[in-house]
Amino acid sequence: MTAPHGFNPGRRRLLIGGAAAATAGGAGLLLPGLARAAEYPARPITFICPWPVGGTADQSMRTLCQVASGVLKQSIVVDNRAGASGMIGAKALSRAKPDGYTIGQIPISVTRFSQLGMLQLDPRTDLTYLARTSGQTFGIAVPAGSRFKSLKDVIAEAKANPGKLTYAHAGIGGATHVGMEEFAQVAGIRFNAIAYKGGAQALQDVLAGQVDLLADSSSWAPHVEAGKLRLLATWGEQRTPRFKDTPTLKELGFNVVVEAPNGIGAPAGLDPAVEKTLRDAFRQAVASKEFQQVAARIDAPVMYLDGPEYKRYIRTVYDQETHLIQRLKLKELLQQG
Repeated sequence: MTAPHGFNPGRRRLLIGGAAAATAGGAGLLLPGLARAAEYPARPITFICPWPVGGTADQSMRTLCQVASGVLKQSIVVDNRAGASGMIGAKALSRAKPDGYTIGQIPISVTRFSQLGMLQLDPRTDLTYLARTSGQTFGIAVPAGSRFKSLKDVIAEAKANPGKLTYAHAGIGGATHVGMEEFAQVAGIRFNAIAYKGGAQALQDVLAGQVDLLADSSSWAPHVEAGKLRLLATWGEQRTPRFKDTPTLKELGFNVVVEAPNGIGAPAGLDPAVEKTLRDAFRQAVASKEFQQVAARIDAPVMYLDGPEYKRYIRTVYDQETHLIQRLKLKELLQQG
């Protein structure tokens, strides 16, 4: 089609742009960033879960995403990127575009792995923190037919045969590995640590009697209730209500507390208005009845912190991990495999 005589397409675009700008200015939308924030979210959000499908972390994160999607009026698609004790997902999250359309779970172990050289990011500066959500209930369990009736029995055996007693954990440098080694150091004993790529396989090998002990979060819970496993101790500050007859390590005289609270974050550089929208959505999600019920079912104590407080908490844990790495000689342990 031929343009009319004297028609200047470039000038028409300029005029349309000027009219749009005038309209936006009249409405008070003076900055492009504010216009983008007002439209957010305009499409589905991807949520990176750094753990396998079906695990306790996956269950809790999916529930949070479901509730948050209702608040945001936009779907949130969970993308499981498991491996390397949660660090594959954490790395992918840090490298995503900071536009609010890629968010994910942040394992607290980023504060440790970054210092061990297993994760190339600085958690103090390379992530945006939206909400700390819940902790985990860790414990030491044995098969129901095990000769170990109490943690005292385990300690006696480990002292009599240093390095012989085996325990299964979910990955070198992760919370279950470090927590168990911290307990061993305080108790003056030595174990033979067997590393797995996740808690599910570790659990199966303990149930099959191939490994003596299981150090894990509450994957053991239904098997304890079914009489297939015996829970010897939990690692929280207080006893878990679901297993109120099981003592904590602290009660037994070992000053070791591991709760490893996880949270939700995004890449660094997120637009402040988008960050606030996400913080508000996940604050409501953590407080929801749906999440509270799932957290209770998987023995995950709710430990909510809003983004700014969560970031300060991360800095505190980072400093604590610096000392823990030195005290447990974790770099040497990693070199030994």
